[in-house]
Amino acid sequence: MGKRRSGRQLALRTLFQIDVGRLSPAEAMALSLGEDKGTTEAVAFARELLEKTTAHQAEIDRVIGKYARGWTLERMANVDRNVLRLAICELFYLPDVPPSVAVDEAVELAKRYSTAESGRFVNGILGSLVRNLETERPEAEESRT
Repeated sequence: MGKRRSGRQLALRTLFQIDVGRLSPAEAMALSLGEDKGTTEAVAFARELLEKTTAHQAEIDRVIGKYARGWTLERMANVDRNVLRLAICELFYLPDVPPSVAVDEAVELAKRYSTAESGRFVNGILGSLVRNLETERPEAEESRT
């Protein structure tokens, strides 16, 4: 398995524990690492994803709310919500990750760790966002003001 894919899985488990288990990022990461040591590169990527996702969570959640028509964050499956958070973090704050890779990886995570319909749900939201990515990225917002 690729280092980034492993890192995404580790970041998802950690973010899920923060969100649902109400653990601090440090506690959740320690618990996740106890389950799976991962490679140094995978752990570093997971930490970067986790730090950026938690630092920008309010903006990320606003975007999810905008594109998840008819769904509130609270009503979404816990895994789906956190998969979307990670994917949007990659789309907005990791310019070295191509949008198609971020979307494909998110869909695979949703299929693997959530419900049968989750892959389509995640793909639909992220597909709509990607079509508007240049105007939705936070730096695009800053340049318009």
